[in-house]
Amino acid sequence: MVILITGASHTGKTLLAQRMLEKYKYPYLSIDHLKMGLIRSGNTDLTPMSDEESLTAYLWPIVSEIIKTAIENDQNLVVEGCYIPFDWKDSFGREYIDSIRCYCLVMSEDYIKGHFDDVRGFASVIEHRLDDGWCTLETVLEDNANVLRMARKHGANVILIDEKYEVDIEL
Repeated sequence: MVILITGASHTGKTLLAQRMLEKYKYPYLSIDHLKMGLIRSGNTDLTPMSDEESLTAYLWPIVSEIIKTAIENDQNLVVEGCYIPFDWKDSFGREYIDSIRCYCLVMSEDYIKGHFDDVRGFASVIEHRLDDGWCTLETVLEDNANVLRMARKHGANVILIDEKYEVDIEL
């Protein structure tokens, strides 16, 4: 089984992947780690500040082949990151789709407004963010609204964080 965890920034994708590692013993791949490895090694001219569309176009073909390899070897894997396109299914044939579950984390407007200090405070609970200065109430609200709109448009399985932060995936 391959579990994809995508969603807006600061919604806890990495935290959920870490919890799944601890609970189910499924290893996880952080697409951010892959991104930084490729950037630091000089294998791309992209930078951490490149736009999300360019990063997704570069990273997703690599990630989708990693997913196929895991499925072909009957291995469990959690893949987390914001560089999973909403049309991810287009990258796979039927022989792969049945082995993939995708979840999209989104925080509601009310949750963000009521817990913004917590959102910022927990931003580095798993990964240490070096520059989080762009994270403002306005940008988090906009990012979550856009992700929710796209997730609904593509029929994604949304985990809406609304009243309190209780995110779990039962397999």
